[in-house]
Amino acid sequence: MLRQAQHERASRQAQDERFNSYERIIFSMMDLPRILIVRTDRIGDVILSTPVIRALRAAFPDAYLGMMVRPANRELIEGNPDLDAVILFDKDGPQKSGRGTLRFAGELRKHRFDTALILHSTNRVILLAWLAGIRRRIGYARRLRWLLTDPVPYIKREGDRHELEYNLDLLRRIGVESKERTLSVPVRPEQEQKVGIFLEAHGISNGSGSLIAVHPGASCPSKRWPADRFAQVADGLAGRYQARIIVVTGPEEVQFGEQVVGRMAHPALRALGTLSLGEMGALLKRARCLVSNDSGPVHLACAVGTPVVSIFGRWGGGLSPTRWGPTGPKSIALHHDVGCRPCLAHRCPIGFICLEAVTVEEVLAAVGHVAGLTQKKQTA
Repeated sequence: MLRQAQHERASRQAQDERFNSYERIIFSMMDLPRILIVRTDRIGDVILSTPVIRALRAAFPDAYLGMMVRPANRELIEGNPDLDAVILFDKDGPQKSGRGTLRFAGELRKHRFDTALILHSTNRVILLAWLAGIRRRIGYARRLRWLLTDPVPYIKREGDRHELEYNLDLLRRIGVESKERTLSVPVRPEQEQKVGIFLEAHGISNGSGSLIAVHPGASCPSKRWPADRFAQVADGLAGRYQARIIVVTGPEEVQFGEQVVGRMAHPALRALGTLSLGEMGALLKRARCLVSNDSGPVHLACAVGTPVVSIFGRWGGGLSPTRWGPTGPKSIALHHDVGCRPCLAHRCPIGFICLEAVTVEEVLAAVGHVAGLTQKKQTA
């Protein structure tokens, strides 16, 4: 039985490889492939989609590649050398109404895309791809399956693999097998200059190597480690390693940053809701390490080469670090399965004991390890 099962798996794999080779040959024979990558959700989701851009450019050097994102995420891909077009879809603004959606579809049609890779399937983006006359529409069959020419079974909720891998899976529909796993986010010189001026004004020169960034924000309470514990970690890093601490948040998370700074005994720099995404990338690039909840800056730090210690609570339904953990080679995800079945995420009735299970000392040790910090001797 075991031998038969192994034979069947090998046979399916061979069939898939032949199918992918055939698809790629057909796709390459097109006059000029014009491919739209669609990712209109959050910061981390967009960053985890960037290997798809690089893989497509490597497979089809002469293709016309565009990517559709929300305006808030523009800086994450604008300036990417592998893209020919950045298309902004504001589902909460001009494109919110039916008329706005139709008008946007008309503008999208002008790009003459022949293929859409819809990495996050929503009713609106699938409908837009159809209205724009994009002949081939590839996506996970989560919404409007009947409007996809290539519906892929929606298995993401199982969370058996990383989101990055799920994104790359869709490429197989056009015959592309990729080993590309590197995240990328452009950081412009003017953004690095602005961050450099800010840090130097606080006595932190380029190459000092003592800066640790702390990000206590997250989109959901099931992802937010307590503020007092972040404060204890920040104080521990400042005292144990004489690190300089900067607390960073997005505009909607300022209160969480203020809570941390207000509980700290040591002084901390603040960048609470004041940085654009590009500037945040420039700042994280200068940091020795980022300590963060499961949130977008984790993947931004990985994209600019900064090690991360990411704190996780929930685990079920594709919410765990298996799917969303940091991808950087020196990064660590701290997570304890406390036995809750099922995990109710934000509807947790027992006070997020999974988050409470991650200790201050555990985080301090992890930061010391990934950042290669050396404990400073105390002077008398």
